[in-house]
Amino acid sequence: MDSLLLILFAYLYGSLLFGEHVARWKGVDIRSVGSGNVGATNVGRVLGKKYAFVVFLLDFSKGLVPMLLARLYFGLDSWTTFFVGLASLLGHMYPFFHGFKGGKGVATAFGTLTALSPLTAFLSITLWGFLFRWKGIVSIASLGASAFAVVFLLLSGYPFRMFLMGIFMFLLILYRHRDNIRRLMEGRELTFRA
Repeated sequence: MDSLLLILFAYLYGSLLFGEHVARWKGVDIRSVGSGNVGATNVGRVLGKKYAFVVFLLDFSKGLVPMLLARLYFGLDSWTTFFVGLASLLGHMYPFFHGFKGGKGVATAFGTLTALSPLTAFLSITLWGFLFRWKGIVSIASLGASAFAVVFLLLSGYPFRMFLMGIFMFLLILYRHRDNIRRLMEGRELTFRA
């Protein structure tokens, strides 16, 4: 499999904003309601848990499928795999098909992490669940779990390229959550009632 084609596939598949499509199918402009975000959290807030779960799985697949292909054909210690992981996330955050205005990338990053290290993914989602139940705020859970994943990749001895990819992905997620961080500091962050 050609490296550039797989990287391009990862970006273009990442560029499919399933949250926007699912909401439009239900007659809702997801960008104009709730937080205005196209991810599963806002879809769930507006349309309900069932649709949030569907969007989460679809966004998750955008990281999982390209990374599984990269791992199969190029291995973990490969710059192709490094760029495939980043391309999936950048596609979701800056989608070609949606004017480069996308989501925050947590579900897509989790899909990439699952293909890379199922144990890290399991521990990260467990931490996410704990933080969410404790605080009731998705952004806190997402940022905490993302930071944990990077540390665990380092401690687990994965190839340096994969640890480096994890750092870049965390920094991108952190940047995309800058408004959430500001609202958290001001005590105005939205909650998601389970």
